[in-house]
Amino acid sequence: MGMQIGGSQDDESLNSTINTTPLVDVMLVLLIIFLITIPVVTTSVKVKLPLEPNAPQEAKPENIILSFNQKGELFFYDSPIKNSEDLKDKLRRARDAAKRADKPQPEVHIRGDANSVYEPMGRAILAIQEIGLTKVSFVTDPTTP
Repeated sequence: MGMQIGGSQDDESLNSTINTTPLVDVMLVLLIIFLITIPVVTTSVKVKLPLEPNAPQEAKPENIILSFNQKGELFFYDSPIKNSEDLKDKLRRARDAAKRADKPQPEVHIRGDANSVYEPMGRAILAIQEIGLTKVSFVTDPTTP
C-alpha cells in the first residue's frame, strides 16, 4: 500500500529543479584545501627584513628573488647558492628565458636580513651588473617601527 501526498495518483511529474547542495559541498572542500596549501607555497627562507615605511609592492612571477639570511648565505628563491658563478648562471638563464618569451627584463628583488653582512650582497649586486640586469630593488618591511 502506497501513499501519495499532494495530487492525483496519475500525476507522475519529474522534479526538474537543480540540486546545488553537492556543488556547494565541493566548493567548500576546495576552499579549505586552498586555504591550507597557500601558506606552504610562499617563500620559506626565514629572514628578518629591515623596517622601512613605504608602500608594499606585489611580487610578479617573473621577478627574481634573492634572499640573504643573517649568516650572509645567499638563496635564489628558496635554493641555496654556493658561489657567484652559480648565481651568474641562474641569472643568465632567467634573463635569456625572458628574452625568448619577448618579456621585459626581469626585476631582481633582494631580501636581506636586517642583521646580515653586506659583503655577500655587494658580490651579488656585482654579479647582477655583470650579467646586464638593471632593475634591482631591496625589499623592506613596510610596517613602521
